[in-house]
Amino acid sequence: MKKNLITLQFSIHPMTNNFIEIIKGALQGVDTSNVTMSTDDVASTMIGEQEAVFDAVKAMIIHASKSGTHIAFNGTFSSGCPSVVHEFHEPSEQKFRINQESYAPFQQYVSAKFNLYPLGQPDYMDSIGSEISRLKNSDLYNATSKNGSGLHGDVHPVFLFLEDSFSSVQSHVIMTVNMSVNSPSHKNV
Repeated sequence: MKKNLITLQFSIHPMTNNFIEIIKGALQGVDTSNVTMSTDDVASTMIGEQEAVFDAVKAMIIHASKSGTHIAFNGTFSSGCPSVVHEFHEPSEQKFRINQESYAPFQQYVSAKFNLYPLGQPDYMDSIGSEISRLKNSDLYNATSKNGSGLHGDVHPVFLFLEDSFSSVQSHVIMTVNMSVNSPSHKNV
């Protein structure tokens, strides 16, 4: 099994009547050749190397947000699940962050919350506490969040923080992320 093979199950929810166009545009407008992807009537699932998964989902969120529509994103990242190996179809040529050139110049304010669940670690609370402390000492910390896991700012440093938090745990880990983009409540930000 590849060391950093991960799974992401996610949903993008545009708050508009033309949500189908925005979702399909986000799914089709991103190069997903480095991940194995499937979509059903509830969510989409990506399997791949960590860098490739974070690259593809970040590109999808940015692509969907270009519509100016309020977008809600819900995702569950997981690492260390042995069943994933059988579902992953490794690309013939692995290039990480293949979407980065297309989204690098784009700036977008996002607000998010995350929860980190290190599994099988007796000191799991130390791992969680360390990431919450790191967030609170960063410019991304959203002090209005009630549980300490709120972050906000430009999409690029927010995703960098999330990926760093996810990779900080060296065992089986689950991370949930809820994100809001183009929210009417962001008008004064």
